[in-house]
Amino acid sequence: MALLEIEHLKKYFPSPRGTVHAVDDVSFSIKKGETMGLVGESGCGKSTLGRTIIHLLESTDGKITFEGEDVTHLNKKGLRSLRENMQIIFQDPYSSLNPRLTLHDTIMEPLKLSGRFTDEEVEAETTRLMDLVGVEKRFRMSYPHELDGGRRQRVGIARAIALNPKFIVCDEPVSALDVSIQAQILNLLMDLQEEYELTYLFVTHDLSVVRHISNNISVMYLGQMVETGPTDELFRNPLHPYTKALLSAIPTVDIHNRTYRSNQRAFLCLLQS
Repeated sequence: MALLEIEHLKKYFPSPRGTVHAVDDVSFSIKKGETMGLVGESGCGKSTLGRTIIHLLESTDGKITFEGEDVTHLNKKGLRSLRENMQIIFQDPYSSLNPRLTLHDTIMEPLKLSGRFTDEEVEAETTRLMDLVGVEKRFRMSYPHELDGGRRQRVGIARAIALNPKFIVCDEPVSALDVSIQAQILNLLMDLQEEYELTYLFVTHDLSVVRHISNNISVMYLGQMVETGPTDELFRNPLHPYTKALLSAIPTVDIHNRTYRSNQRAFLCLLQS
């Protein structure tokens, strides 16, 4: 059974030049514990779709079903309950964190707002979450501007999983990070998914990243889903011309190329100097 089902979802925005169809008649489903990769060029509606699903933006039309329940239109109480089960990890870990809150207070905030825990339990859970995402205790009183991008994103992940959600929208969570840090964050997300049976909608424009983490991939173009399928099958046999164009744009390295070998030697010399 699918944890999340999206049926004919639409999100339109008015503009001086007419209506913008940011998300236009999108349907798909995600099973519990799996990752759906959502790829496409910038401006195709990927992030808007993710934010509409978790009600950061209200849909124009369509249906959102979560755990068999229609959650398309909710009152304030229903939305608060849903937000505990649906969370988001933002692309920019700096702008998504409150600059006035320390790392400790940032992770603690959702725990306190939930009203589930005593002060002692909040403190203990905050420490546990820091350990879980790999943030050293010596940074607990640091502010976001004092942390590097990788640690800021780890704080964002800790905040997202604080209330044990079942579904997380990962909105390009590694695109603003160095390549070496990207691998660490991806491995962290997969470890958390395995431990807590999390379900991800992983939004990205990087096909090499989405291939590493996703069970299925959906390709989005101009607000519409143009192709969906298992990851290996989509890479092996893409059907839509836009999917083929995306796959052909993945950079490859030919280690037998003379220019590559020359640049590699120069790089190694630079490291040794």
